Amino acid sequence: MRIQQLEYLETIVKTGSFNEAAKQLYLTQPSLSNAIKELESEMGIQILLRSKLGVTLTDEGREFMIYARQVLDQVQLLKSRYEKSPVRKQAFSVSAQHYAFVVHAFVELIKTVSADEYQFTLRETETENILTDLSSFKSEIGILYLNNFNRRVLEKLFKEYDLEFTPLFKASPHVFVGRQNPLTKKKRVTLADLADYPYLSYEQGDNNSFYFSEEILSTLDRKKNIKVSDRATIFNLMVGLNGYTISSGIISNKLNDDKIVAIPLDVDDSMTLGWLKHSQLELSPIAKNYLEMLKEHIKGYGFDIINEKTDHTN
Repeated sequence: MRIQQLEYLETIVKTGSFNEAAKQLYLTQPSLSNAIKELESEMGIQILLRSKLGVTLTDEGREFMIYARQVLDQVQLLKSRYEKSPVRKQAFSVSAQHYAFVVHAFVELIKTVSADEYQFTLRETETENILTDLSSFKSEIGILYLNNFNRRVLEKLFKEYDLEFTPLFKASPHVFVGRQNPLTKKKRVTLADLADYPYLSYEQGDNNSFYFSEEILSTLDRKKNIKVSDRATIFNLMVGLNGYTISSGIISNKLNDDKIVAIPLDVDDSMTLGWLKHSQLELSPIAKNYLEMLKEHIKGYGFDIINEKTDHTN
């Protein structure tokens, strides 16, 4: 086993593609494939699964990757101590449902990074992708919500993917609408108030199960439905079509230009928002800093952090 092979493997896992990894490493794809085959043969395990959809880690590969990253981190420490070689880029990735507070904390985190080079990734993505990103180590942290409707199904999946969920805060459902929407005249809105307005929700790809929905009350029948794939579009439709969506109630005015308003929704339900990580992964210092910034941002909106005195980052 060579350190170079581990570096090759890490790049493949990050990109999810032999072709893309070969480009980044300035190798031919056959050379890269042979290097990984030699590594798998030497270790006596299959590390990667290859398919038309890309490359993923096997169960044994996930465990192997945990130790491989520890080796690479130790190699970097040695190089930084004894060599005058370029320092390895700081890297950090988050996969999350579409929440402005996640983006805001991500922006604040990057402002604190003093390194000349870094590789940070924020994936606002489908719920199932959050689970696969964490299980394949593409992302270090995932952020999503649980409620009475989806909890049993998602917690079963957390166990299958070997993930740990830590709650951050509990929120009452709010309706997000454009500032010019007539509903903004109300202090609270009911489901009946929403009947004639377009309902906006995030699509969930091939696995369009209600349990993966980012919005609570997803099983209700609505006259007007629009599905979108990104937060910018959903905000534009709130403003342009007087559409609405249902979320936590936290809006970052710095990021949304004060165009969106959150109104309490009069329903007997709640959302527990929290973060996920792989159970065998120890969080990096950058990930811990991000979580602290996330908590401060959440508290700034008047929410209490669940089990604040308990250290969940070790």
